[in-house]
Amino acid sequence: MSAAGPRRSTARTLAALYSPPPQRALLGALLALEEEIGASLRRGLDHQVAHARLAWWREECARCVRGRPAHPLTRALLACCAGRDAAPLAGIGGLVDLAVWDLAAATFETRRELDAYCGRWADALLVPLVALGAPPAPRAAAHALGAALREAQLLADLARDAHAGRLRLPLDELAAAAVPSTALARAPFPPPLARLLRARHADVRGRLAAGVAALTPQAQPPLRGLMVWAALAHRGSRRAERRLPGAHPGGDDSGLLDGYRAWRAARLAGEGRFKP
Repeated sequence: MSAAGPRRSTARTLAALYSPPPQRALLGALLALEEEIGASLRRGLDHQVAHARLAWWREECARCVRGRPAHPLTRALLACCAGRDAAPLAGIGGLVDLAVWDLAAATFETRRELDAYCGRWADALLVPLVALGAPPAPRAAAHALGAALREAQLLADLARDAHAGRLRLPLDELAAAAVPSTALARAPFPPPLARLLRARHADVRGRLAAGVAALTPQAQPPLRGLMVWAALAHRGSRRAERRLPGAHPGGDDSGLLDGYRAWRAARLAGEGRFKP
């Protein structure tokens, strides 16, 4: 989610394009739900109205998990699980938790809090996507890959979110690097912050690669859309790191060759040979 809520980025669009039809429907439903919940963050919306919307969505996610959704989006999501165990949807309420956190412009005191935030997103989106697309795949792999994908997006939107009062680096890491939190909203970044961000990008790319490696080759073909997403997140992290100490522009920063990279990642995943 950005300052104005989640966006359908090029990476997400290409991930859906290269997903097999059942996965495409499920991914589309999950992303549409994220967008609708995230609409409570749009600028100009009254704070009380935003909280009322989020309270309703919290109840609706719980109804969906119980098999009694009321909204067309949650009904479509549950329909994607027809004939299969819908237990992997248990974490979708985490999307509401993240929206409440962002609405409050809460900060991460420690890495543990940031990891928990990214993990909630992973449990809401990636765990059902993997569990329903490639059931033998371990849940831990889906969780780890999803958390890395989410942090990659947070790093991409770092400066723009900081302008909105949302700090996407833990305060203890900023303090250890002697970087004031105000530096996140201004570019070029000071050298200590640039060094910290280079380390974070390298760590995220390593976790993306590890998350993919934890999936078996047999899981890659049905999850080829997810492999495309991981490939573009990995590449986007490299682009953002190269810009340092300049800030990433945020939003949909697609590269000229991303269409080709998506096609290549999908082809390799179809053969069970994809690596970021």
